[in-house]
Amino acid sequence: MLDDTLLDDPARLAEADTSGLLRAAAMAGAQVRSTTEIAAEIELADRLDLGRPRALVLVVRPGVGRALTKLLAALLMPSCPVPVVVTDAVPSWIGALDVVFAHTDDPADRELAAGIERASRYGATVVLSGPQEGPVAASIAGKGLLLAPRIPVPPELTFARGLAAGLATANALGVLVADVEALADQLDAEAERGHLGRDSFSNPAKALALRLADRVPMLWGLDPAAVAVAEHAAYALGAYAGTVCDAADYRQALARPALHRAAVAGSGEQDIFADPEFDEQGLRPRVLLLALHTGPTADAARYEASNTLPGAGLIAPGDEIVGDEPVRAGVLALRFELAAVYLGLAAGSLGGAGQYAPATA
Repeated sequence: MLDDTLLDDPARLAEADTSGLLRAAAMAGAQVRSTTEIAAEIELADRLDLGRPRALVLVVRPGVGRALTKLLAALLMPSCPVPVVVTDAVPSWIGALDVVFAHTDDPADRELAAGIERASRYGATVVLSGPQEGPVAASIAGKGLLLAPRIPVPPELTFARGLAAGLATANALGVLVADVEALADQLDAEAERGHLGRDSFSNPAKALALRLADRVPMLWGLDPAAVAVAEHAAYALGAYAGTVCDAADYRQALARPALHRAAVAGSGEQDIFADPEFDEQGLRPRVLLLALHTGPTADAARYEASNTLPGAGLIAPGDEIVGDEPVRAGVLALRFELAAVYLGLAAGSLGGAGQYAPATA
C-alpha cells in the first residue's frame, strides 16, 4: 500500500532512500555536462567532421537505450538529410561511409561488442556511450569514439547521459541542431523543482507520483518524441515502482477498442467495469497524454485527444519550460524518473535500488 504521507516528510524520505536514488536522479544535468566535457576532450566534433554520411545507424540495446534510441530517431527523422536506421544489431551492409551510435550500460554486451568490432573492421565511424571497461569498450579501443560515464549513477538513470551523447553526435555530424547546454540547465531546474524538500503541491514529480498511485498508468504520446519518452517512463516505473504501465502512440491506443473503453470508463468517479467481488484487487486505469511537439498541428492533436478522452490528464512541457524539443523531452524523462523513485519509496517496492551504492566521501 502507498504511504502518501511519506512524500511530504523530507526526513522520512531521506531515511527511506538508503541507496541515494533521488540524489542520483537529480544529477541528470551533471551527466549532460560531463558528457559534453568528454566530447570536447576527445575532439568529437573534429573527428566527426566527415562530410555527410551515407547513413546514421542507431543501435538499440536493452535498458534505457531502447527508449533513448527511439527518441533520438524521433528528433532526427523530420529533418535529417541522411537516412536514420534504427536496429537491434549492427547491420551486415555497414561500411566506411556510415556512422554508428549506441548507448549501453552493460560492459559485457557481447552482441554489441561483436557488432562494433565488425563496423570498425569495415571502416564505419563508431560512437559509443558506455562504460570504459569490458568487452564493449575493448571492441572500440583505438578504433572509435568512447563517451564513458564520469558521474556514477545506476544504469536505470543514465537516460540523460545517453541523450547528451546522441545529441552531441548529431550536432557534430550537422544533422541536428540541439542546445545541449540548455538541456543541462533545464535538467538542473527540474531536479530543483523535484527536490524532496518541496511538498506535493509545488513538486511536479511528487504530484505526478500521486496521480499514478494505485492506478494502471496509460501513457499515450501525441507525437513520436512523446511516445519515446512514454516508453522510458514505463521503463522507469517498472524499475523503481514495480508498476506495470502501458506506453503507446495515441492513435495506436485508439485502435484497441476494449482498452480504450476501459480508459474512458476509468477516467470518471465511478468505474462501471469494476467487479465488486474483486474490487480490492482491481486497479483503474489513469490515462496521461504526453505532448512534446508545439505549434498549430500539435495544438489540434491535443484538442482532438482531449475531446476523445475528456478525463485524461495532459502533460505538455512546452507549456511551462523554455527550450527546444530535446530539452522538453529530457525534462519530461527526468520528471518520470523522479516520480518513479518517489512511488517506489512510498510503496516500498523499489525494483533497482540494490544495484546502486552511492559514493562515500
